Amino acid sequence: MPVHLESHDPDVDLTPGTTKSDIVGFLYRNDEYGYSPQEIRDELDIPHSTAKVTLKRLFDTDYIDKTPDGYYHARSEREDLYRYTAALDGLDRMFTDHEEGASTDDSEQT
Repeated sequence: MPVHLESHDPDVDLTPGTTKSDIVGFLYRNDEYGYSPQEIRDELDIPHSTAKVTLKRLFDTDYIDKTPDGYYHARSEREDLYRYTAALDGLDRMFTDHEEGASTDDSEQT
């Protein structure tokens, strides 16, 4: 699959819609807070074992950071992950606006 060169970042190995991507997106959208694994699981509705393994992998690969007492948070120096999250948000807005426009058009035709 081709990649768009202006937005391609080889250091970001994330796929939208995956647990890794969801966790990164959540933490980078809420970068002023640290979250316990339980809070992340509850917020994203993911199984305990999936959250535990994914959080460890993201931490080990420097996608996210963790306080000494176990709260996970965004890494302020990871501008690439802030851009990734902003791109996800843009896509979400685009598709949400498109779906809302389609339902409005459908109701006008009846």
